[in-house]
Amino acid sequence: MSTAKIIWIVGALAAIVLAFINTGYDAAIIAVLGAAGGFFVDKEHRTGMIVAAIFLAASSSAWGAIPALGGHLSAIWASYGGLLAAASLMAIVRTTVDRLKP
Repeated sequence: MSTAKIIWIVGALAAIVLAFINTGYDAAIIAVLGAAGGFFVDKEHRTGMIVAAIFLAASSSAWGAIPALGGHLSAIWASYGGLLAAASLMAIVRTTVDRLKP
């Protein structure tokens, strides 16, 4: 299993767990894992990841309408959306660096 896959698995699990547990460092943990995962995203997948992050940020609260389960699903998807947002920022930085290199 590659390093990138391990980081994404840990990030996804952290997004699920941190949706239910408040450590005080939830956002920092998600941001670091997302940035680390975003470093390994291939050029051809960067745009799709950025689009997914935008849609998750816009629609993660849509699950709230489901009785008894919606709040939890919204929290999980919002947390995962934060992971993708951090990964998207890293992908944007890598794309910028690639364009500036001689």
